[in-house]
Amino acid sequence: MPTIELIGLIAATLTTSAFVPQVYKAFKNKSTADISMTMYAVLLAGLILWTVYGIYHKSLAIILANTITGALAIVMIILKIKHK
Repeated sequence: MPTIELIGLIAATLTTSAFVPQVYKAFKNKSTADISMTMYAVLLAGLILWTVYGIYHKSLAIILANTITGALAIVMIILKIKHK
């Protein structure tokens, strides 16, 4: 694996893991009052496009980071709808 791809995977791990505490807190507290639905909707659209871009360029780091972060964004959107 090229060094640059390894750097990409490390970056993907760090940026994706940054979303986990927010999702966990919203799930645990059943509160999403301070979460912007618009922000998460726009974020999800961007993540989907980044995933397509990653697939086109065959970049594992881009595909994994954006797929996992997209799943976390979907969870947050579901929690936002569920806990209005």
